[in-house]
Amino acid sequence: MAKIYPFRGIRYNPSLVPDLSAVVTQPYDRIGPKEEAEYLRRSPYNFVRLIGTKTPPKDEAEYAKRAELFREWLSQGILVRDGEPAFYLYRVRFAHEGGSYERLGFVALLDLRESLVKKHERTLRGPKEDRLKLFRATEAHLEHIFLLYRDPARRATQALLAAVGGRAPDMRAQDDFGNVHEMWRVSDPPALREVQDALAPLPVYIADGHHRFETAGIFMEECFGRGWKPLGSESFTSIPVTLVNVAEPGCVIRPTPRVVHGLPRFSLPDFLRQVQEDFLVEELRDFPEARAYLGQGLGRREKVFVAYSGGKFFGLRLKKNPEEVVPGAHAPAWKRLDVAILHKAILEKVLGIDEETLARGTNVEYTHTAEEAVALMDEGKGQIAFLLNPTQVEDVLAVADAGEPMPQKSTDFYPKLLSGLVAMKMEILKA
Repeated sequence: MAKIYPFRGIRYNPSLVPDLSAVVTQPYDRIGPKEEAEYLRRSPYNFVRLIGTKTPPKDEAEYAKRAELFREWLSQGILVRDGEPAFYLYRVRFAHEGGSYERLGFVALLDLRESLVKKHERTLRGPKEDRLKLFRATEAHLEHIFLLYRDPARRATQALLAAVGGRAPDMRAQDDFGNVHEMWRVSDPPALREVQDALAPLPVYIADGHHRFETAGIFMEECFGRGWKPLGSESFTSIPVTLVNVAEPGCVIRPTPRVVHGLPRFSLPDFLRQVQEDFLVEELRDFPEARAYLGQGLGRREKVFVAYSGGKFFGLRLKKNPEEVVPGAHAPAWKRLDVAILHKAILEKVLGIDEETLARGTNVEYTHTAEEAVALMDEGKGQIAFLLNPTQVEDVLAVADAGEPMPQKSTDFYPKLLSGLVAMKMEILKA
């Protein structure tokens, strides 16, 4: 159900760009003005000059300029295309919450027509329009999306590791957070066939990249509508993906805290009184105790949250079954999500922040860490903050299997895939 191909990746020429760390970036949708300025400062060949940022350009001519720059870098040898098709073993070594982790995956082309891809997010029109304009201009996939699959036997990973042996990586870069990203080209035909055979019967799940995946499908239909034909697998019928086996260690999801602001009638005593209908409430001494409270709940598979307001932390422990506090015709797996319980039983029921308000983004700000949420509160920029446990990987797969999109900001896979390690140029026969 997952049809994948090796491909001739486009990557930086190490003889002209010896320091990959100076040119790689976070995915485009994680790049704001501050990050863009830093990337531009690092190198005249930084990849942000091709992919842009999460803010679409005001001048649509910018897409054509990026495409021209892409062609210039190829003609000048800044970027080079590998001579033979390969899969790219991708290892990330990183630290998280005091522990050390290693995440293994590999980059391949995924056939858009013949693969079963399961999604868990709703997409927005703006980002899809932006990426579609970039596809049209460059006729290239400059970034790849993050997919999960489930294979306890680890067939693909073992085949790639065996082919690599103990040799040094072909690419190595450090990201903005000190995480080390390494890639090895694997072009050995028996290894390639073993990897393809391992993935063939398996569905795949999108972790990150829903907008780019849907846009790739739109662009493919556009190309067919123009009478264009793909010249092999490296074309508009495929998309580069990083595939990660959830049976491997290191598949980390971070929680996304919420900071509520701008409610016309917010009262902490009223909130604590109302929330006790569904939750046991206890005051916590400080931030370390709040973190420990969340950790204990996660270990016991309990539904717990921490509210922070007025300089105080409060533990909220669900005292009912999740199905009792999450209304609507949702799948059981959806109702068991911590984010779903937070949205339905707390934000909507107690604070009056419904799905439409969440979609508008008028009363809730999302932060990357609990520390950021607490800091915003201490700066007087919120009325109440909610800290929560991360969504578990198996829960993501279960909701995707149920065919239901998860609530907004349910997952934050960490670390993000680096952009600039390997890309793909489409080969198209135009009518």
